[in-house]
Amino acid sequence: MSQQILLTVGNYMMGDDAAGPLLAKLCRENPLDAWDVLDGGTMPEDTLHLIRRAQPQRVVVVDAADFGEQVGEIRVIEQETSADMFLVSTHSLPLNFLLNELKTFVPEVTFIGIQPEQVGFSYPMTPAVRKAVEHLYQCLPNWEGDGGFAHC
Repeated sequence: MSQQILLTVGNYMMGDDAAGPLLAKLCRENPLDAWDVLDGGTMPEDTLHLIRRAQPQRVVVVDAADFGEQVGEIRVIEQETSADMFLVSTHSLPLNFLLNELKTFVPEVTFIGIQPEQVGFSYPMTPAVRKAVEHLYQCLPNWEGDGGFAHC
């Protein structure tokens, strides 16, 4: 595995919560040289042993997150903020558990949220969220640290 891991989170069957899995799919179809990709689905904590074994310098976690902005907005979310906000909870454990655990052994952990519009069983992904995922995919090759997305 490389020194950078992209860990996607979400559920294909839940509308805009499929943002993370769609990003993983794009990366599998057209791999990015500098990134290894793990699709954590609804149980991203199950990837912790793989990440620990890889000993990366950087992990970027991507998930749908309701931070009250325009649908499809992408934001780097500080861990302190994520503890107080509503994260789309289709996951078995709170995402803060995963982020806290990653920070115990990964030097740089970044959480990127994509603002959803609709999350519900068998809803389609909205075009704005799909566009945001595609934009984020385009940004990953030029990622430079925690501020990496800001320059894209």
